[in-house]
Amino acid sequence: MQEKAYRSIVKTISWRTLGTLDTMVISYIITGSLTMAASIGSIELFTKMVLYYYHERAWNKTDFGRHKLGVNDYHI
Repeated sequence: MQEKAYRSIVKTISWRTLGTLDTMVISYIITGSLTMAASIGSIELFTKMVLYYYHERAWNKTDFGRHKLGVNDYHI
C-alpha cells in the first residue's frame, strides 16, 4: 500500500512544527536571545520541511521493510 502525497505533506507539517519548537527552545537556551532563537527556528522550519517531504516521498517508492499480507494474515 502506498501513501498519498497529501499524507506526506500533513506528516511533514506536524513533524516540523514539533521540531521547530524544539530547535527554538534549544537555541534560546544556548544564545539567551529570543530574537536569535526565532530567527534560527524560522529558517530551519522551511528548509527542513522541504527536505523531509522529499525524503518521505523517496522512502515511499521503496518496498524496503514492507511486506504484503498473505491470505492467512488478519485484516482489520
